[in-house]
Amino acid sequence: MADKESLVEKIQRLKTKKRAIILAHNYQRPEVQDVADYVGDSIELSRKAMNEKDARLIVFSAVDFMAESGAMLNPEKKVVVPDPSAKCPMAQMLPARTALEYRQKHPRIPFVLYVNTLAETRAVGDICCTSANAVEVVQSLNAGTVLFGPDYNLGKYVEAKTGIRIIPVPEHGFCPTHVSIHKEDVLLTKEQYPDAVLIAHPECTLAVQEVADFVGSTSQMCRYAQHCPAKSVIVATEVGVLHRLAKENPGKAFYPAYRGAVCPNMKKNTLENVYLALRDESHPVVVPAAIASKAKLGLERMFALK
Repeated sequence: MADKESLVEKIQRLKTKKRAIILAHNYQRPEVQDVADYVGDSIELSRKAMNEKDARLIVFSAVDFMAESGAMLNPEKKVVVPDPSAKCPMAQMLPARTALEYRQKHPRIPFVLYVNTLAETRAVGDICCTSANAVEVVQSLNAGTVLFGPDYNLGKYVEAKTGIRIIPVPEHGFCPTHVSIHKEDVLLTKEQYPDAVLIAHPECTLAVQEVADFVGSTSQMCRYAQHCPAKSVIVATEVGVLHRLAKENPGKAFYPAYRGAVCPNMKKNTLENVYLALRDESHPVVVPAAIASKAKLGLERMFALK
C-alpha cells in the first residue's frame, strides 16, 4: 500500500471525483481524523452529512451502529464502512429479542434506547438518546420509571441527575473500553498532574464519574476543554479523542486517565481501508426498510425535543 502522504492525496482526489465525504468518530486513529471532513459524535456526524446536499457517498469511519444511523438519516446517499468487522461490543449486548422481552414484561413503561444500539433493537424502543442529551430525553417522558439500555453506567448517571428510576436493559450492559478506566488509575494520574481538571464520559463507572470535575459526551468534553481556564486536562474516555483535543487547544496539555483505554474496534479503521472503501465503494451499509422506518422514529422523536 502507498505511503501515508500518497494515500492522503489519493483520498482527497477521490472525494472530489465521487462527491464523497468522510465521517470519523472522535475515537478514530489520528490519521483518519485528519483526512475526514467531519470529526465528532455519532449522531452529530450523521446530521452533518444530512446538510451535505451535494454528497453522493459517505465513508463512515466508526463502528456498526453509527454507520446504521448514517444510512437511516441519509437514505439518498450511499454509506460504506472501511471495515465491516468494526462492531460495538456494547451494542451487541442488547439484541432485539432481549429488548422485546423487557418491552413485553413492562408494557406501560417508556423505553429509551441509547443510540449506541443496533437499528433492529432501536426499532423496539420509544425514543433514542445520546450521551449528551440522555438526561433531557428521560425528563421529557414525565414518567417515574423508564426502561433504559444498553449502557448501565449512563443509565445510572441519568437516574442520579433526574431522580427517575431506571430499569437497565440488559441488567449490566457496558462499554469494555470505558469500564477499563478504574478510579485508582484516575487518582494516580491526578497525583501526577495535580493542577489538571478531570473530564469523564458517562459510560465510565460511577466511581470514576464521582471524582470527575465534568461528565459529558465526547463533544461536550471537547467544548468544556476549550472554555475551562485549566491548562492541563485529564481525559477519562477512549484515548482517540486526545488527538482532537490537542489540535483544537494548542495551548493546553491533555493526558489520558488510563493509557489502556483503547477501543480495538474503532482502531480497525485505517487510512488504507478508508481509501479502499472510497475507491471501491465497498462494504455498503443497508438497513432493511421495515427496521429503518421503526428505528428512525426514535431518532425523530429525540430530534423533536430541540
